[in-house]
Amino acid sequence: MYIWPVQPLQTQIVIVGAGPGGAAAALKLHALGIPCVLIDQAVFPRDKVCGDAISGKAATLLNRLDPEFMASFRERTDQQIGAWGIQFVAPNGTAVDIPFKFPYDKDREPAPGYVAKRLDFDQLLIEKVLSADSIQFHQGIRIEHYERTALGYRISNSDGTFIVDCTLLILADGANSGFARKEAGLEKDLRHHAGAVRAYFKNVEPLHPDNFIELHYLKEVNPGYFWIFPLPNGYANVGLGMRSDFIKKQKINLREVFLQTVKEHPLLAHRFSRATLESPVLGYGLPLGSRPRPISGDHYLLVGDAGHLIDPLTGEGIGNAIYSGFIAAEQAQKCLETDDYSASFLKAYDQRVARVLGSEMKLSYQLQRMLRYPWLTNTLANWISRHHWLVELISRMYTDLELRKQLVNPLFWGRVLKKLLFS
Repeated sequence: MYIWPVQPLQTQIVIVGAGPGGAAAALKLHALGIPCVLIDQAVFPRDKVCGDAISGKAATLLNRLDPEFMASFRERTDQQIGAWGIQFVAPNGTAVDIPFKFPYDKDREPAPGYVAKRLDFDQLLIEKVLSADSIQFHQGIRIEHYERTALGYRISNSDGTFIVDCTLLILADGANSGFARKEAGLEKDLRHHAGAVRAYFKNVEPLHPDNFIELHYLKEVNPGYFWIFPLPNGYANVGLGMRSDFIKKQKINLREVFLQTVKEHPLLAHRFSRATLESPVLGYGLPLGSRPRPISGDHYLLVGDAGHLIDPLTGEGIGNAIYSGFIAAEQAQKCLETDDYSASFLKAYDQRVARVLGSEMKLSYQLQRMLRYPWLTNTLANWISRHHWLVELISRMYTDLELRKQLVNPLFWGRVLKKLLFS
């Protein structure tokens, strides 16, 4: 039992973690007229090791919450760059450009996706948080103690100089969430986890003229990929990620493989011949959403990376963090209305997250497993690159989940092969 040297702060909702998921939850609560306390161990602005891709899902959700926020974000052309699609590169070097929207008009439409350093994107969210009078934001405080109480949770920092009592705890404190691991029981499963490294380069050449983000499926990193994401002013976020069980089994040093790829890979090294490394090579872990897990319990909800909600195929977590943050805020509203914070009542949060994100992550996991076979990836890339109608069809799959499910259906590819042979 702790001896509390200060009077605890009393509140109903506390959010731990002020990244995109936590900030989104706080801002959604603000829009609903519900006050909250938001806490983060960092002092902003702060960097976050990430691929820096802001998906169309994230942009759509934030625009729905606050169009002025997204308008301000788009105006900051020195901090973000609009991305219009993904370039998939097979192990044999065949590149396939799949636009996020087909057709697209860069001169008349806002970009569907973006790439922005987390240092800048997260700071813009924090500026929005600071402008909301119903959000009490505390920076530079690391929460280390969680004590279950009759009314919810008592949380504090290591020396007990910061204490909060709350009825609902929303954990958005990332992939290394101590609460998710120790209290909620979400232990790391290497089969559903990825390791990654990233660095910033300048003058990688050439980059895609329409700023497509690049995913290179290399034999040396399987299952996983090497990426190049364009940034403003000639910069690029470059990284490499791989499933953790294969990293362990094959005793792979990701940093060494990354640097070797940049320097020596026959399909990539020439693009870095005049590039300069502008940052350290930093590593991070990604708890993938390829295995369903409980993400709520008595008086708590897990959001984003803390709830293992990272896309198993792309490694993208920002969009899912924001989505789950919004859902958590709406669940919190129902808790306040009913005065029910029980595990059984909060299970509705799990169910809704599964409904809006579960099918997508299950499909991504199936595609991840399918792309483990280089011969199959090469064959599909060769087919798609030669047929415009296939590019258009797959482009439509970005926004049509039911259509996207056809990608793991052998009958779909049988029909494609038949059309290729007889058209």
